[in-house]
Amino acid sequence: MTAPLSKSIVIWVMVGLVLLTLSAPTVVVLGASFTSGNIIVFPPNGFSLQWYGKIASDVGLRGAFMRSLTVAAICTVIAIPVGTLAGIALAKYAIKFERSLQVYLLLPFTIPLIGSGIGLMLLFGQMGILGQIWPIGIACCVINLPFMIWAVTASAANLDPDLELAAANCGAPPIATFFHVTLPAVMPGVISGSLLMFILALNEFLVSLLLTDARTVTLPVQIYNSIRSIITPDLAAISVVFIACAAIIIALLDRLVGLDIFLKSK
Repeated sequence: MTAPLSKSIVIWVMVGLVLLTLSAPTVVVLGASFTSGNIIVFPPNGFSLQWYGKIASDVGLRGAFMRSLTVAAICTVIAIPVGTLAGIALAKYAIKFERSLQVYLLLPFTIPLIGSGIGLMLLFGQMGILGQIWPIGIACCVINLPFMIWAVTASAANLDPDLELAAANCGAPPIATFFHVTLPAVMPGVISGSLLMFILALNEFLVSLLLTDARTVTLPVQIYNSIRSIITPDLAAISVVFIACAAIIIALLDRLVGLDIFLKSK
């Protein structure tokens, strides 16, 4: 066996092991969600869609899922203007204390989630808004905002400044230049960052656990509360729904921006 051939075999074996490790949890959950039994087993005992029917008819799960969608939507709506402007400013302008400002903007990413969650819980409690849905969306935006800033900064760094100068020379005011030149140029970063913010907020658990109560529980917290007693196949079905949501967002990202551009922005 020649050296190049043996090297290729080793590489493909390692790639296969990585793919198997990454896909195994998803395959197990997917198979368990279709079981006809009453407990999670893999391989599944028969084939049935009963557990998907159960979660569709469960009022509590539907409500928790809609609250998670609301939290994700609030997070994304706030993150788009804030992250876009911050990313463009960091990439284009020489700001005084720029390095300190960058560190400050990325501070939520460096603090452990439990610390951020406790701090936000105390803050919202003092403000009297703890236990409502919209503060959870704000909290998810705060802790995940660096992802939005990174995505927009990467796109803004590739913006040719001559385009903005040309627009200004043609008489375009600064606001028109921003909306017709700058914003379209950084739109791939805005789209990729906003989709990432949406899916991160949709799946956020730890901070949501600290900020929700029985009236505002989100779906990840609802799943956690359920598995503390017994793990049933309907929880596997809910997990598959989450996986499907992530797959849809990735498909949208690929269609609107392209995964190659998204990966380069990271």
